[in-house]
Amino acid sequence: MANRHLLRSIAMQSLYEWDFRGKDEKKIDEIIRHNVKEFGPGVEDEAFVFYLAQGVLKNRGKIDQLIEKCAPEWPLEQVTVTDRNVLRLGIFELVFGNYEEVPPKVAINEAIELAKTYGGDSSGRFVNGVLGTIYREMGEPMKNDEKEEKKSNDKK
Repeated sequence: MANRHLLRSIAMQSLYEWDFRGKDEKKIDEIIRHNVKEFGPGVEDEAFVFYLAQGVLKNRGKIDQLIEKCAPEWPLEQVTVTDRNVLRLGIFELVFGNYEEVPPKVAINEAIELAKTYGGDSSGRFVNGVLGTIYREMGEPMKNDEKEEKKSNDKK
């Protein structure tokens, strides 16, 4: 498992635990430290996990509004804890992340993989649908950059 993927997985597991255990934001750092030790032995740089989980919590109000807007038939509390936190993580990277480090399509694909790994049978499709809607509403950032890069590579 690639290092960043493992760190995303630990961030998602930490958010799941935080959500499941009553949403006490004071405990997130403790939860992250425990999960890094438990699921990522040997991980030297846990800063990415803290960045993701704390970023999600800091922007949770805006993120949850996006989920409710893009999945109106699913009230947020009826979305499974796993899917809800995979979406939160994916939306954080998609909307608030640094595109130089994580391009939008990578953020979407990583969230879909987490949903397929930890969610139910339809979790991947659900996460893909919500994140795809948000990506399109954002104007598909970096899409033209990808087309230009492909054209450039095709000419070589």
